[in-house]
Amino acid sequence: MPRPETHLKHGLALAARAGYVAKGVVYLLIGGLASLAAVGLGGENVGSKEAINQLVARPFGDVMLGLLGAGLFAYALWRLMQALLDTEDVGLGLKGVGTRLGFLVSSLTHGSLGVYCFDLLRNVAMSSGEAAAQDRTALLMSHRGGVILVFAVGLVFLGVGLRQLWRAITRSYLKNWHHQEMSTAQRRFFEGITRWGLSARGVVFVIIGLFLCLAAWRTDPSQAQGLGGALNVLAGQPFGPWLLGVVALGLFGYGIYCLINAGFRDTSVD
Repeated sequence: MPRPETHLKHGLALAARAGYVAKGVVYLLIGGLASLAAVGLGGENVGSKEAINQLVARPFGDVMLGLLGAGLFAYALWRLMQALLDTEDVGLGLKGVGTRLGFLVSSLTHGSLGVYCFDLLRNVAMSSGEAAAQDRTALLMSHRGGVILVFAVGLVFLGVGLRQLWRAITRSYLKNWHHQEMSTAQRRFFEGITRWGLSARGVVFVIIGLFLCLAAWRTDPSQAQGLGGALNVLAGQPFGPWLLGVVALGLFGYGIYCLINAGFRDTSVD
């Protein structure tokens, strides 16, 4: 008869896969809307919460929100276990602690998105993403040491963004995939999507981190930008629509990468 800890490990593995599906859906919405905006077909540059809002008016929107919220809670649990149990074997060195801190931040972020989904079901969700990002920054700055904390959060976003770019270059994601379950053609196709998706997400997170650090440096919460704001920054550059289109498709690709992880990533907890 399987021991209780075996059931727990299987449960965590299933939670991780459900979480990757939920995260993938969020990024597919973000990338899809930004892609439509880039070609002038009525989309918009939004963050995670605004993307989730798109489900409210859809048929069976309440069911989708409930499932998405549950999946995001599952992903938050998986990230928390990665931080606490060191499932990635990153150790307690400087690099390892930074990686595990990133897992913890990811857990908190996706847990808050799960809460937001259920808030929407109770019709109490409100405010736009960029205003919310600036409000949160202002709230942090109003406390003692808040400016330092905002700057530290900006550095975390910068670190995560650079790590995403590094993963795209070094292909470190490969060690987590079950290669025996993929054909050669599948792996090559998945790799192309993954490298594009990681690069796009890395660029966006670096922009968010820079704006948070700038907000702390100038003690000006209005400088803070969320994911939608970072996409607007790209759109405002020379060749903005093309640049936005490339990154938007990359974020869509990151959503597909999350779905690939749901099917092929090693989610075992030893």
